[in-house]
Amino acid sequence: MNTKKLLNTSLRSKNKSLNNIGLSSRQTKPLHRLVAAISLAGCALVSPFSLAQSSASIEAIDSAANTMNVASLKQLSQGFEASYASAYANYRLAITANIMGQRNTAMQALELSQSQLEQILTTEERPEPLALLASVYGMQIAFDSSKAATLGFKIAKLLSQARALEADNPRVNLVAAISAFNTPSLFGGGMDKAISLSSQAIEYYAIPCDDICWGHAEAYTWRGLAKQELGDIAGAIADWQQALVVDTQYGWAKFLLSQQSQHKQSQDVHSAAISK
Repeated sequence: MNTKKLLNTSLRSKNKSLNNIGLSSRQTKPLHRLVAAISLAGCALVSPFSLAQSSASIEAIDSAANTMNVASLKQLSQGFEASYASAYANYRLAITANIMGQRNTAMQALELSQSQLEQILTTEERPEPLALLASVYGMQIAFDSSKAATLGFKIAKLLSQARALEADNPRVNLVAAISAFNTPSLFGGGMDKAISLSSQAIEYYAIPCDDICWGHAEAYTWRGLAKQELGDIAGAIADWQQALVVDTQYGWAKFLLSQQSQHKQSQDVHSAAISK
């Protein structure tokens, strides 16, 4: 039973009890309101999804990921109850550990993130955990391409469910863009689609956000990567620079710009040597 149904059932039961204590409707009306308020607060406390909706938690995870701090991400992943924040911390830990060459740590973190998100989704469906789980599955395919046949279908289903719930959610579109980037055009992906979806995500990031707000700089970075694949180097550089406008500490965009700068310097040296 999802949280909304659970709340409605609980309220009906409590209100019926109030109606049976012999008070008039005028006398019980304030009590009904109090019951509703207490029930809402209780659902907020027990919902595994609501435990995660702390902007401070997400920001702390992003800060650790930006500085490639594996130790801090491990600590953060254990610092929350089984919630979206914990699953997100494990997701970022998996990405960071993989970049640092710690494959076993990355795979374990992915498995934990998957388990936590699947647990959340047994309670209630929300676009945020649906999209994050799709991204976790995508990473698992990157680790083991033999999983593409089964997990690819699951990713498509999760993103479809997330869009149906909240079509203008920027992270849903970002994960769809990442999926398109890693899927051949023959199978419905491709760079043009990745650019279109990441552009849509960037547009939706303009919508004010209070709790789960990650991914804005990442959307520019993925769009830049897709442009790079199509040979639009100037467009790629512009997007990576914009990622740093969004988040001045975003390490991945810094790395890509540094890499591109080194490549250009190497080309300049080579051209100068030929001209001599």
